[in-house]
Amino acid sequence: MENEAEKTSWILTWFKESVTVKLVFIGVLALILLIPSAMVDNLISERADRQQEVIKDISYNFAGSQQIKGPVLVIPYKAVEKDFDSAGKEVTKEVIQNLFVLPDDLNIKANLNSQKMHRGIYDAIVYKTTVHITGNFTKADLNALGLTPDQLMLDKAKITFSLSDLKGLKTNPVMKVGSQVLTASPTFNDESLFNNGLQVAINLTGINDDKLSFDYSLDITGSDELSFLQLGKTTDVVVNSNWNSPSFDGRFLPDTRKINDTGFSAHWRMLYYNRPFPQQWIASDTMLNNQAKQAQATFGVKLRLPVDEYQKTTRTSKYAILIVLLTFISLFLTELIRKQHIHSFNYILIGAAMIIYYILLLSFSEQIGFNWAYLVASVATVGLITTFIASLLKNKLAALLFACILSVFYVFIYVIIQLEDFALMVGSIALFIIIALLMYFSRKINWDRH
Repeated sequence: MENEAEKTSWILTWFKESVTVKLVFIGVLALILLIPSAMVDNLISERADRQQEVIKDISYNFAGSQQIKGPVLVIPYKAVEKDFDSAGKEVTKEVIQNLFVLPDDLNIKANLNSQKMHRGIYDAIVYKTTVHITGNFTKADLNALGLTPDQLMLDKAKITFSLSDLKGLKTNPVMKVGSQVLTASPTFNDESLFNNGLQVAINLTGINDDKLSFDYSLDITGSDELSFLQLGKTTDVVVNSNWNSPSFDGRFLPDTRKINDTGFSAHWRMLYYNRPFPQQWIASDTMLNNQAKQAQATFGVKLRLPVDEYQKTTRTSKYAILIVLLTFISLFLTELIRKQHIHSFNYILIGAAMIIYYILLLSFSEQIGFNWAYLVASVATVGLITTFIASLLKNKLAALLFACILSVFYVFIYVIIQLEDFALMVGSIALFIIIALLMYFSRKINWDRH
């Protein structure tokens, strides 16, 4: 009985003091902490989704992203089609079809007056702008299309254009075409190249000029994005704004751009050689509504918030398991070097504090921004864990050293978050240095003594 009691006591002592058992416990605890870490990630995603819902709601009430399409010259013409009657006899009938002509020169200038719109803790970017559109059409090459001048119904011609969200249109557009001044009217889907189309009717009878000029302005409001469709043989677009955090999007980047604290300016100039639309065509009124072709000819600018708290918080949370493991290993080495036992339950409490760190970061970043939130959450967590370690080890110097180590970890993660192109290189070098330090401090530990 006495031998069995001694054996049991020895096993319990070994189990309590064994380095191997403690390492296994730390590894299992780190894996278990992945569960609340994943829950924190879900919380961040939920808050980010809520932000997008609010932005969409603001856009719906104000005006959505705007895309400028057109103008396109549409000339009806008479054509003869062959058909068969009920008796199977071939007959001919006259039908009306359309000839479509794109601009030779298309010049667009837009000045965006942007501002933040607040709803609760969320922000959305909205803008007001006057888009000035000028250019000209040249006469269609009828021979290439197999048409004759007599087929054209010049008195029924029209110029059509489009705006993504007509709710953002604040004045009725007036277009000057040649010497004519015309007021636009809405179109219906069965008579327009575009959804949300507008058009002006124009009489081309008696107009013999080789070029037909046009000039009109769109007073609009929108949110988040302003884009354009490349339709001219030469498309020239200039956008100026007071927003200093643009993201140029679409198939084409600006030829020149200037971004400073007061805003940005951008200039695109494109030729029609890589445009997915012909300069003229007949019959097909769905050519410009092809989504794949539109994507190849769309370009513009998105007005982004300069800091996305949720994206940075998400990136920070991805390093949670790394920070937890490094902290546990540092604490474990401190325990071995100082030969002071730290109970497993204390590891659990420290791990919980490090997971709660990310909830602090998320909640504060929504109120004061990511950078200040990172500082507040880091100082609070490092201070809490340092105070706890000092009470466990009864040694302020050791606790202060541990605080410095933990602070280095959080500074390291912050630097990684700020970097983009060099994040992988800096992260790999830092991890290499950490492994080297762990090798250095662990080289004199007798791992076989327990």
